[in-house]
Amino acid sequence: MELSTFAILDPVVGAIAAGNAVVLKPSEIAPAMSSLLAKYVGQYLDSSAVRVVEGAIPETSALLEQKWDKIFYTGNGRVARVVMTAAAKHLTPVVLELGGKSPVLVDSDVNLKIAVRRIIAGKWGCNNGQACISPDYIITTREFAGKLREMLERELNRFYGSEPLQSSDLSRIVNSNHFDRLVRLLDDEKVAGKIVYGGQRDKAQLKIAPTLLLDVPQDSLIMNEEIFGPLLPIITVEKLEDSYDMITSRTKPLAAYLFTNRKNVKEQFVKTISAGGLVINDSAIHLTVHSLPFGGVEESGMGSYHGKFSFDAFSHKKAVLYRSFLGDAPVRYPPYTHGKMKLLRALIGGSILGILQALVGWSSYSALKEKSA
Repeated sequence: MELSTFAILDPVVGAIAAGNAVVLKPSEIAPAMSSLLAKYVGQYLDSSAVRVVEGAIPETSALLEQKWDKIFYTGNGRVARVVMTAAAKHLTPVVLELGGKSPVLVDSDVNLKIAVRRIIAGKWGCNNGQACISPDYIITTREFAGKLREMLERELNRFYGSEPLQSSDLSRIVNSNHFDRLVRLLDDEKVAGKIVYGGQRDKAQLKIAPTLLLDVPQDSLIMNEEIFGPLLPIITVEKLEDSYDMITSRTKPLAAYLFTNRKNVKEQFVKTISAGGLVINDSAIHLTVHSLPFGGVEESGMGSYHGKFSFDAFSHKKAVLYRSFLGDAPVRYPPYTHGKMKLLRALIGGSILGILQALVGWSSYSALKEKSA
């Protein structure tokens, strides 16, 4: 089972609690974490219950050729399709925890400083945007966009300083391939002139500064793939309710966030937006609440876990019914007389009166038959 290093041990706890043995395949994208897991899982856990397999595509392919009771995968949709194809050969059930473009809707009636701080914590504070539930883009009204942008810049400066690439609190991009991918999103000609804050990069350090972009085109690269990094577009609309069509026209995200004090807007958001999870007036925080199921829907994944839901994900609900030999229902057996069929129809229909009438009629018929015999 290949897992990203993000919360890799969370589903393992549920799998072991449910009585399973586990094979872990950490992502080769983070080799240091993979090596760390292999070392300490082998040192502190029973190898007959949990075993770590390191490697890249050949090792993953070899694992996927085996027959498993369940496969749990965290990552992107492209690899998820490979996992599902391999699982289908053995009819193996899967849990897929993927990602997507998680939107953030910001109303104009909020406590702006608190809202912005919570967005920053969910975006840049969460591994510099390299998390599946990281806010992917903001939608707000044109009238309010200036205030929101100003507060974002002020708080980003407060948290990371005027030279964010020098900040020890800013996470590095996981590797050079992902660094180049993010630079490609920034250098797309369709977003030229749209960077309003940040944009600095240093490949030697694998660092990209927190970056804000304003009103990027919907057909730009940055609006058509999951960002998974420190770039945050701000999209403006006339009124906040106009954002629903924009969100629902895309694939369903792993998370969606709304900042507002208006009750009717909260209700409409919950009713209209389909996502793996919704959070009102915060971002990414639902990941820490183990009494809530965590998972995606459609393109953002299938199945859920966390807390008791992890136990359920790795369990099979086996139905068991016990009966004694006391009493039996003749209606189950042939010959299927008119009285029996009437009773069966009443049972299926659930009519108490019909059942009583059928029982009376059947008893009379049986009594007459017995008398004539």
